[in-house]
This record gives sequence, structure tokens and C-alpha cells, in this order.
Amino acid sequence: MPDLPSTRPDADAARMTDLGYTQELNRSLGVLGNIAMGFAVVSPVVALYAVSMVGTMIAGPAWVWALPIVLLGQCLVVNVYSELASQWPLAGGPYQWGRRLLGPSFGWMSGWVWQFAVMFGNTTVAYLAAPWVFALVGATPTPGSMVAVAAGILLACMLVNAYGIRILSWFVSLGIAAEAIASVLVGFALLLFFREHGFALFTETLGAEELSGGSTTMAFLAVLAVAGWGFIGFDACVSTAEETKDAGRQVPRAMWWALLSVGLVVILNAMAVALAHPSPQAVVAGEDLDPVTTAVTTAFGSWSDKPFVAVVLVGFLACAMASQGGAARGVYSLARDGGFPFSRQVRKVNRRQAPIGGLIASTLVSCTGLLLGLNATAIGSLIAFGTAATFLPFFLVALAALIARLRGTWVPSGHIRLGRKGTFLNVLAVLWTAFEVVNVCWPRAILAPPGAPWYQIWAGLLGIGVVVTVGLLYLVAKKPQRAIRAAQEQREQGQGSAAPGADALAAESR
Repeated sequence: MPDLPSTRPDADAARMTDLGYTQELNRSLGVLGNIAMGFAVVSPVVALYAVSMVGTMIAGPAWVWALPIVLLGQCLVVNVYSELASQWPLAGGPYQWGRRLLGPSFGWMSGWVWQFAVMFGNTTVAYLAAPWVFALVGATPTPGSMVAVAAGILLACMLVNAYGIRILSWFVSLGIAAEAIASVLVGFALLLFFREHGFALFTETLGAEELSGGSTTMAFLAVLAVAGWGFIGFDACVSTAEETKDAGRQVPRAMWWALLSVGLVVILNAMAVALAHPSPQAVVAGEDLDPVTTAVTTAFGSWSDKPFVAVVLVGFLACAMASQGGAARGVYSLARDGGFPFSRQVRKVNRRQAPIGGLIASTLVSCTGLLLGLNATAIGSLIAFGTAATFLPFFLVALAALIARLRGTWVPSGHIRLGRKGTFLNVLAVLWTAFEVVNVCWPRAILAPPGAPWYQIWAGLLGIGVVVTVGLLYLVAKKPQRAIRAAQEQREQGQGSAAPGADALAAESR
């Protein structure tokens, strides 16, 4: 996917200087390359596989109505992120924005939670990609071999990332091109030529609500929690902001393009799979655990099995590469301000201008999480935590932005300024993300395998509790906020700032 040429290299360098940093990463991405990073992490294939089977089991074919609702909710988040990324186009958005809006302690905690959500999210993506490797070669996996293959995927993705943003963008763009073309073509083909049911199917639950005690309301709330997994990852566009030309303008555009394009493809394919599936009742009954593949192979014939597996695997790999790149840049952003353990080592950039220290650190954490894959119950708990932990940073960023607006300490001064409308949309974003954090963390036995232990059912809440508690203990014991504040003051002195303790851009907006 070609990038648009830069017309403002001097302006990009000046922008980094205004923000208090020197350009260490390779600023070579255009808007298309930035969109590719977000598209790959949201990923229509990964999103559809993550939610379609569970959604159908919980609410029947009517589950698809949750998708546009969640997409609309995430659009509220993108509105807030767009104003922030326009003003402060830096890697590690939740940390960088949080410390400017509400101070170093809040910013550090936002970055801490976001980092672990992404790093363990990488664990989940790699683990879920491993079965497709075995399916492609026709082998039967064991727990140990699943973990080994997933670790190999993470290490391979780290090597690609280590070669720099151009190589990463090339691999990711190639992957999403194959994924997008296949997704759109398969979706329209199923919808136009292989329908087994009428559109009235989407008004039926087929008795799936019995898992929720017969309550369609409770079933739909559970589906909203599940569907949330399908529309996260657009913030990967922010992670590569320091490598994107004219980032203040292009990153917000890229987030919108990534979220909306993937959202429409996911909705298209979710409807197409449901209408083309020979027996939706079998999915509701738990007899078909892979409704997407069933619908495709039934429509196109058994010959399509291997090509379809290859496309799905490509989607997972592109997602893993882009997500790992985002995690590495978030760690780098924290470490260069002294806010991450072993910051001096973690902040290192290699000769290809890739954040090699962040890559190694994030890959080690993700690989450590894979050890839970030796126990299916444990890895299930990690997957549940990953969804919950991803929505918490969305909430924290939206909340910080709203508080700063209402205090009058932040008036958006980037290219995107929504004014009073922005405040209203910010309120809705806080309400939406707060609802989704609670909804995703809510312990539900129906989202865990039959007979799952209590800690898997409570995994979302327990996981967030552990990450937040460890973060608070680190704040008290190591006081990273002091290092962040010192780094901030040093940058301001270097810029000749007359406003100690206030970020130059924040002071400018006030």
C-alpha cells in the first residue's frame, strides 16, 4: 500500500520539538500506511472469529444488532481521540494525553493499564492464530505445541518490527490487502448468491436467551460485551504517530477510516455468515463451534477450506505484527520519560529507527502470558481480561479529557476542534466506555466454558484489579511520576519555557 509523499518534513520536526522531544523514530508513513496499522489491529477476520460463534450462542442470529450499537459507541471514543491526537500526535497516547490533561500520576496509570492490555492482547492474538497454523498443515495441536507455535509467531513479529516501520508497514499492508479483498468478496458472495434464510432471521433468537435465564435483555447485554472485542485497535494509528507524516492531520483521519471500514466489513460478513449458514440452530445449540468456516465451505465447496484458512491466518498475523508494534511504541514512550521499569534499556532505538528496547520488553511480557496456554482454563481467563482491560484505557482517556474541559484547563488547539459539540460527545464517550467497562467485567458464566472455575468467570474484574493494584504499588514505591515530572521540566527549560510544571502545548491551549 503506497504512502502519500510528505510536504512538511520541517513542520513535523518542529512539531516534535514543540512537544519536547527529538525525532528518533523513522517518520516515513503516509496516511495510507497509518490506516493500514489501525485496520490490521481491528482486523475484520480476527474480529468476526472472535465474536460470531459466541454472539450466536448467546442471542441467536439477532446478535448482529449489537454490532452497529458498539460501532456507534466506539465512534464517540474516536471523536475524543481525534481532538487529542490532533493536538498531541505522540506514541503512547493514553500516557501522553493523560499526563498533560490531569498530571503525571494519572497519565502514568493510564499508560500502565493500556500497555498491559495491549501486551496481553498480543498474547491472545498469537494464541488464537496458532490453531490456524495447524489447520493449514493438517496437524492436531497439543497444549504444548500451541504455546510453542504462538511464541514463534510473537518472535517472528518482533523480527519484522525490528527492521523498522517501512518493512512493518509493507508486511501489514500486504496482509490487510489479502484480508480485505477476501472478506469483502466472500461477504458479498454469501449475501447475494448463497443465502439459505431470509432477513427475518435477524429478528429471531432461536431460544438462545435460555442461557441467560430466559431474559433477552440480559442476553443482549452479554452480546454487547462480546461485540466490544470486534471494534478495538483503532488506537494503533496513534501508536505510530511519530512515524507518520503530518501526523496531527493524518492520524485522526486514519482512525476514522480504520474503524469505519473494518466496522462495515464485520457487519457485512456477520450478516452474510448467518444468512448462508445451513443450520443456525446448530450454532445456538453449541454443535457448530466454527460457523464462519461452515458457512464458507458449505457455499463454495470443500476446495475452499485451505484457501480460507490461509486468509484467516494472514489476518491474524497482520494483526499480531501491527499490535506488537503499537505495544513497543507505547513502552518506548513511557520509558523515554523514565516511567517504565529499566527505562534506560527499554527506551533504546536501533539503527533502523525501530524501538528495539520496547519490542523486546513487550514481547517478553506477551510470551510470559503464553505460559497460561498450557492450561485452557487459564488462557481463557487471560482472554476475558484482555477485553476488559482494553476498554478501561478508553474510559480513562475520555474521563481525563472531560474533566480537563470542564475545568477549563484544556481547550483543543489542534487541527480538530469540535467546540461545544466536542464536550457533548465527550460526555457520551465517558458514559459509553463506563457502561462497557462494567458490562465486560460483569461475571457471566455463559461467557466461560461449561464447568469453568470461578476465577475464569470473574477474570475480567480480577485481571483489572491486579494490574491496577500493581500499578498503584509501583507509583507509591518507585514514584515514576517524579521522573516524568523531572523530564517534563527539563524539556521546558530547554525550550526556555516560563511556565514550570506545565507542558508547552497545554500552556498554549490555556
